[in-house]
Amino acid sequence: MVARDRFRISGKDLGALSMPSFCPHCFWIQRSAPSGLPFQIFPGIFSSIDAFTKRVVHGWFDRHRRAPDWLAALPGIVGYREPPHHSKFWIDDPESGMKLTGAPDALFVKADESLVVGDYKTAKYTEGQEELLPVYETQLNAYALVAQRRAMGSVSGLALIYAEPVTTELAAASDEAHTSGGFRMEFSVRVLNVVPRLEEVSGLLSRARRILELERAPAGRDGCRDCERLEGLLRVAGH
Repeated sequence: MVARDRFRISGKDLGALSMPSFCPHCFWIQRSAPSGLPFQIFPGIFSSIDAFTKRVVHGWFDRHRRAPDWLAALPGIVGYREPPHHSKFWIDDPESGMKLTGAPDALFVKADESLVVGDYKTAKYTEGQEELLPVYETQLNAYALVAQRRAMGSVSGLALIYAEPVTTELAAASDEAHTSGGFRMEFSVRVLNVVPRLEEVSGLLSRARRILELERAPAGRDGCRDCERLEGLLRVAGH
């Protein structure tokens, strides 16, 4: 059985191909599973915080007609555009035959009317996050490619915007952390500017297409832990 929309891929999923640890065997299985993968749980709190961050930023622009001070690492932005719903933010790539989709968190507008595509991350910027940078950079470049091909504007910059929870003992002990109905947590912001490399996206789409066209899963990457786990599950099921 072949999964529906096998040749449709989001910018984030495409980013997996940029990782040094990318495994074509795991990728083929993930994309070819007819009903999705089992045991997949993603806490909704992160989506809620990202949505709140967007409302905070847009509200500040609406009230003050300028960017918040904590976005000073993105000089020149003077406004924003409401990001389209994912159902309206996609392209058919003619070179690969893949459909590229996504939903950017932020589309900032500069004085020259060019766009800065941003993605909010609710996480502390640790070594673990650094390892995921290839995924996030590809994701942003994919969004930029979609925006330009849909004639939304020229993209002049890309940015990862980390909202890092402030969880120190001092912050927890502050009376300001308490409200009449609960408590509040502060966030500090770290902005990472990403170099646009839109030309690399089409190559990754073509590579994904070549893998997904295979009738059977290709060989896995040597030392892939997910392949080892899958083999373990199959051994258990065989018993």
